Amino acid sequence: MIKVIVKILVVAASLWVATQVVDGITVGGSDTAKQIGTLLAVALIFGIINTLLKPIIKVVGCAFYVVTLGLFALVVNAGLLYLTSWIAEQIDLPFHVAGFWAAFWGAIIIGIVSWLLDLILGVND
Repeated sequence: MIKVIVKILVVAASLWVATQVVDGITVGGSDTAKQIGTLLAVALIFGIINTLLKPIIKVVGCAFYVVTLGLFALVVNAGLLYLTSWIAEQIDLPFHVAGFWAAFWGAIIIGIVSWLLDLILGVND
């Protein structure tokens, strides 16, 4: 259970970095506490989406992964981030990804920052 909580915190931190680095990814909220709450909720949504959909997409799109030498994963991750933004908007969370390219670069930033934090914290051990 601790690993799940730490992973959500890692993804929330990664999402925050993406909002700071990538134009087109925004988190709203009138104060810092609301922004942190939004990032934690979005991290939970993103984790659920990745857990449920990513394995299915990998199986269905296996040929694309092979043909593109894994680069198709970047498009998949961008799509999952964009889907997360859409779901967040549906439940009135002030998190928005403005288009494919913002989602693409945001997914790369989130992946790199999550990997580094996982490495430092030893979450995947």
